[in-house]
Amino acid sequence: MKPEPIIHLTPGKRVLFLTKDPELIRRQLRGEIDLQMKNLTIDDLLDDINTDAMTPAWVCFSHKPEDIARDAYAGLIVDGKRLFEHDALINGNFEVIVSGYRKGVGSSRETATQCEVWSGIRIAVAASFAPIHAGNNINQGLLMAGHAILERLQAGEGIAIEEFCKGYDAITRLIIRQGGLFPFAKTVARGEIDVPVPNTPKRPMTMGEKILARHVLSGSRESGVGSRKDQASSDPRPPTPDSQVYVKPGDAVVVEVDGGYTHEFTTAQVHYFLEQEYGPDYAIKNPQKFAVFEDHLIYADDVARMRPFMAKIETLRDLQRAFQQHTGCRDFSAVDNISPGICHEVAREFIIDPGDFIQATDSHTCMGGVNNALAWGVGATEYANLVHSGFTQVEVSASIRFELTGTLRENVTAKDVMLFILLQYAKPQMTLDRIMEFTGPGLRSLSMDERATLANMATECAARTAIIEADEKTFAWIAAMRPGVDVDALRARAVSPDPGAEYAGGVHTIDLSTIQPMVAHPGDPDHGIPSDPTNGAFVADVEDTKIDIAYAGSCTAGKIDDFLFYHQVAKEAVDAGLKVAEGVKFYIQFGSHAVETFARENGLLDTFERAGAVVLNPGCGACIGCGPGVSDDSEQVTISAINRNYKGRSGPGKLWLASPLTVAASAFTGHVTAYTPGMFAKELVGA
Repeated sequence: MKPEPIIHLTPGKRVLFLTKDPELIRRQLRGEIDLQMKNLTIDDLLDDINTDAMTPAWVCFSHKPEDIARDAYAGLIVDGKRLFEHDALINGNFEVIVSGYRKGVGSSRETATQCEVWSGIRIAVAASFAPIHAGNNINQGLLMAGHAILERLQAGEGIAIEEFCKGYDAITRLIIRQGGLFPFAKTVARGEIDVPVPNTPKRPMTMGEKILARHVLSGSRESGVGSRKDQASSDPRPPTPDSQVYVKPGDAVVVEVDGGYTHEFTTAQVHYFLEQEYGPDYAIKNPQKFAVFEDHLIYADDVARMRPFMAKIETLRDLQRAFQQHTGCRDFSAVDNISPGICHEVAREFIIDPGDFIQATDSHTCMGGVNNALAWGVGATEYANLVHSGFTQVEVSASIRFELTGTLRENVTAKDVMLFILLQYAKPQMTLDRIMEFTGPGLRSLSMDERATLANMATECAARTAIIEADEKTFAWIAAMRPGVDVDALRARAVSPDPGAEYAGGVHTIDLSTIQPMVAHPGDPDHGIPSDPTNGAFVADVEDTKIDIAYAGSCTAGKIDDFLFYHQVAKEAVDAGLKVAEGVKFYIQFGSHAVETFARENGLLDTFERAGAVVLNPGCGACIGCGPGVSDDSEQVTISAINRNYKGRSGPGKLWLASPLTVAASAFTGHVTAYTPGMFAKELVGA
């Protein structure tokens, strides 16, 4: 619904404050108290509310927003109980919801926005928002504001819609004024509004800016750029990128999309929204640019808590098949109930090229940056709009650059580097909504799989995305995965930063040789300390922490090099006569069919079997609580190579994040342990 020019609080409607004191939340939900912003501080409010808490995986098994809203915030668990019971937000008569810093971190699931909007929320207030979540709010017409505006609203003041538009680019302001992305797109298609075209003069550009500049569309009614009511396009061809365009942070641009994908967790909503907005005969542009994957829920029936939802999951699968058949997009469905692999891993193997601009409905789409592409996750609304049109609207993000020097120690991996960056740079919000660039001589020492870890975890940094500078390793790796590819064409598409390019986040040198084995601890959500990947600590300081589960897999850590790390540790342990520690379950899961093939052909599986590990077929599974490797109760402790440790994401237990080497070493010792080459042989000698 298009917002009024002046925004007031509605008489009789309420404001919900998500406070660090859970009892205050309960009392508000019961209608016992109504709080005022003037009597609170930002420090009283919950930070880092993640989208898993707003809509846990099982809530997303419903694809209609009105059903999802009934279990809004079902993942906020305190002392083993839901803070928000079924229908609690809907029945509370709230129209404003308030939190602290970094609202909406984590998964790109638009359901987190939908659970608020379809519960009657029309204004979300926070000190800062994670970029994908902020985009989903804008696309769904949910207004966002800071705490000062809320104080004015609660004092009875009317706030002009223009104040809610401050700080956004010109196109985003138009979307906000129209009440969301679909109303905006239809208004543009009718020629009722002009979409501005940037006129940035020639300037040095970052890698991300270069890719967006190449993809800018201009001068076509089809793109909505420069269109007017009396203007018509006689050229039926799609608009073409203007290679001479320059952009700068804050510019609003309409850009061509090279490709993208959904999976069975998100495709149903895309299909549903397209039918709702454009009718059952809708079509998408360039279907061979886009794909569907069956990877997230393929093993959900192996988790007891997920079995009651199997009928809903099957509906999601059916709707994905219907979407694929209706659109003719590329199909990466399971064969004989086995997934071809995690979408992000398979996409970098077979889809994404240097210089590409990729959009997909998953926050770890940023992993595509390892191929020197610009890639990030979007919500179902934005994806539906871009596959329908072939282009999308983007605000050019500022960048932060990491110059890597030196080489990693033999017991340190790229995962440790990212845990260090999460603690030192993401926690103080230096990476927030910025494009993370990785360059430097130290980068050259890292394999493509290790570089993929750097790109993958940009979303945990609440960054817009990450992009890795290309070199001959990049082109050789892609060529090895895709025999017959034109390597010269790959080189021609690659981008590097210009000398003198501007970095609002600064240029930071990281000496890889100084990085130590790290973990992220589970936090203490019951007492206001979020479980979050930014909770960094050195392994040496927490080595007495006993574990019950070691999980080795996910898009972050299911690659070939990760399997070599697992095997390196497992072989040393097995050769020393050891098996997985008593009372510990060690799960190892392939990231793709290509990874599985490598492991089988090189004898890795024999070692894992002798060690007592459980090897799993390719897929996501435990990373979103939908496969073997999840915890069963709140007392269990997991050390995991996945990318995020939000409470409840991978079962109810406490989850520590760590590198592949640390996870594997811990599996054999039974407690959090940094790997040291030869450590098990020494133990054997000592025995």
